Amino acid sequence: MQDSSDITRLLQRWSAGDTAAFDQLIPLVYERMRQLAHNRLRRESDGSLDTTALVHEAYLRLVDAPQRHLVNRGHFLALASRVMRNLLVDHARARQAAKRGDGITAVELHEEAWIADADLDMVVDLDRALARLEQLEERQSRILEQRYFGGMTLEEIAAALDISLATVKRDLRSARAWLVSEMARDAA
Repeated sequence: MQDSSDITRLLQRWSAGDTAAFDQLIPLVYERMRQLAHNRLRRESDGSLDTTALVHEAYLRLVDAPQRHLVNRGHFLALASRVMRNLLVDHARARQAAKRGDGITAVELHEEAWIADADLDMVVDLDRALARLEQLEERQSRILEQRYFGGMTLEEIAAALDISLATVKRDLRSARAWLVSEMARDAA
């Protein structure tokens, strides 16, 4: 990835409303966004959403997003994680609706990584659980979102949320325990 000071400078310009800065930023962070998407999709198979499609859809949503105050690369990756979460959930819901026969036709995109049909319910269930967790512990919800949907490292999450690595680890343990319990309760 490019020098973080270049990225930070471009993020600050974009946050201030300079749309040309966003166009300069994307080539610098594209490969990292692709890694985030690939990390999220790599274990899945036999689906219809690939890494490139996810990154390109995220790009389109980021371009149209209201201006946000992004001070560094970590904040940008956190925003990208949120966008990818929304895209994956939207995709899962559309695929579920198509499976129920409401007339939506899934478009097959081809590349090396896929989201499996079997995991569609899990993506939607996870999104619902994260929304509930957000009401209880917003920071823990953000940590899970950035880790699961964004594939961010613990260090990147700490930087994005401006908290210590130890806090990220502690909150992640707690959030995972809550999530396991919540998902088991939902399944019962």
